Amino acid sequence: MDKDFKIGLLTSGGDSPGMNPCIRAVVRAASVNNAQVLGVKDGFEGLINGEFHPLGVRDVGGILQRGGTILQTRRSTRFLEPHYQREAIRNMNSMGMDGLIVAGGNGSLSGAHALAEQGVKVVAIPASIDNDVWGTNMAIGVDTAMNTIMEAVDKLRDTAASHGRAFLIETMGRDCGYLAVMAGIVCGAEMVLIPEVAVTVKEVATAVEDAYRRGKTHAIIIVAEGASVKTTELAAALDAEDVGFTTRVTILGHIQRGGSPTAFDRMLAARLGIKAVQALLASESDVMVGLQGREVELIPLAEVTTRSRTASQEYIAMAHMLAR
Repeated sequence: MDKDFKIGLLTSGGDSPGMNPCIRAVVRAASVNNAQVLGVKDGFEGLINGEFHPLGVRDVGGILQRGGTILQTRRSTRFLEPHYQREAIRNMNSMGMDGLIVAGGNGSLSGAHALAEQGVKVVAIPASIDNDVWGTNMAIGVDTAMNTIMEAVDKLRDTAASHGRAFLIETMGRDCGYLAVMAGIVCGAEMVLIPEVAVTVKEVATAVEDAYRRGKTHAIIIVAEGASVKTTELAAALDAEDVGFTTRVTILGHIQRGGSPTAFDRMLAARLGIKAVQALLASESDVMVGLQGREVELIPLAEVTTRSRTASQEYIAMAHMLAR
């Protein structure tokens, strides 16, 4: 490969554990193939502002275990406007970029698709803790976030059992309940509330009271942030209903985004990063690299950006079955 081949690399949208291992993999895979990488600061905002910095193999040393992203990330409303997209393309051309790799969630992948439709060679990498990206079994960061939730719920269960309380634990998941459902299964929750399945306060109160009547010493209810009932309102309603347990609320919030990536996320980031470089060098464009089964495949961004992934009905049924 010609040494002058230049790959732009940006991380966009919400950060997710594993973005740094992904950056490392892209830079080192490019180096092996005699290509250069220009890191773009602050996601699509960096493309608009022309904030490009060369990244060599030594620049990405020591970041494998770090959460977040050394390139930093932003959500860019300006990039939705054609004027700023043209400005970004102009900046890329002025730097001699031959292709771009974008790591991020659904909004970021839509931005990548918009550039590809205007002639930019783009390959995308799914990085979103919600696991709501279509076309991949797992996105970078999901496994680490899941383990963070599991550790938190295990600790909260100790105090819930000690005091005879019902804990409402809110996870991320505005449109997709994957994290909440999986947490419900692996943490033994009495109930899981997710955006995909509407519930009423009365149904939750009945389930918690039933757990109390059956002799349970505590109750754990996992609530995705996009659930049909809001966590704080539900807590007040449960106390008013006198379901047997007193109620406490824990909102995990952005703690789910941070932390050292797990072994799974580091490996996934490495595989997707390397595949993205290989795809660009093979003149592929307007595609996402995704994990399908055990293999990393190329999925058209036109397909990815018009569909969304939701929590599996099989896992929803499993969570309900095990909550006895």
